[in-house]
Amino acid sequence: MVGDPAIPLANMDLTLGGRQDRTRLSWNSSVMLALPVGFLFLLFVGPIVYALYLGFTNMQLIGPHAQSWQFTGTANLTRLIHDHIFLNSIKLTVIFVVGSGIIGQTVLGLILALLLRRSLAVLRISIGALVIAAWVIPEIAAALIWYAFSQTGGTLGLVLGAPHTNFLFSAPMATVSAANLWRGTAFSMLIFGAALRNVPEEVLESAEVEGASGWQRLRSITLPIIKPSIVTNLLLVTILNLSDFTLIYTMTQGGPGTSTMTLPIYIYQEAFTYYQLGYGTMISLALIVVGAVLALLFVRAVQTNESK
Repeated sequence: MVGDPAIPLANMDLTLGGRQDRTRLSWNSSVMLALPVGFLFLLFVGPIVYALYLGFTNMQLIGPHAQSWQFTGTANLTRLIHDHIFLNSIKLTVIFVVGSGIIGQTVLGLILALLLRRSLAVLRISIGALVIAAWVIPEIAAALIWYAFSQTGGTLGLVLGAPHTNFLFSAPMATVSAANLWRGTAFSMLIFGAALRNVPEEVLESAEVEGASGWQRLRSITLPIIKPSIVTNLLLVTILNLSDFTLIYTMTQGGPGTSTMTLPIYIYQEAFTYYQLGYGTMISLALIVVGAVLALLFVRAVQTNESK
């Protein structure tokens, strides 16, 4: 035993851990590990490095630079900085992601998960099935539903008392954000529903006996316990909504004008409509930067709250 005084410390084998590590090391396993690492580099790191290179070229899909393109240095970056459509696309992307995704889907998903947790089984199954059905249908089908829903004479106009209004022209960004909120809320609801099962009922009941209100129990007990799930949901929702293309393109194709021209739509337009692959790649790199900044803001905000 280590604590036995009869065994001198000098006689103890302090290199046991090192010998065990050397014993575990197997060249066969190292060679087998090198194979998936090589595939990871080939299929993930390689394309990223190649995209970084293409972002600084004048490569085209069709045209004089389709086969013989050149490295143009910071020409695409300079064009990007002075591109007012790109700057407007960043603003629209942030509005779409933050409004319909981060705030809308997260808050509504949490509210639905809290309400369904204490509802009757029949009600919980029925409402949950309806919400999840909006999520599991193909995205292009959801976009076509909302396209018809928001047209002149559509159901949205009838419900809001404006049957002669085409909401894809009068409020395009709000309409596509509402469609995205309707379709994606189920994802957050499922995550929060699973997280709420880890909240001990006896703790909530004890707090209720002590006179804590529902809001106090939510703020002081439920939210701190499910905070890791909240952070995970925020990151995943950000990634999913930041790259959303099908819903917006099917409903508006970035219009009217550039009023719904988010970064994924603008990337597609430059790369595959105007055939500017080099410039489109530079915009896609900017999209990655926007996603990284939003993710860092979430993590930083959570760390700040935990340190208080």
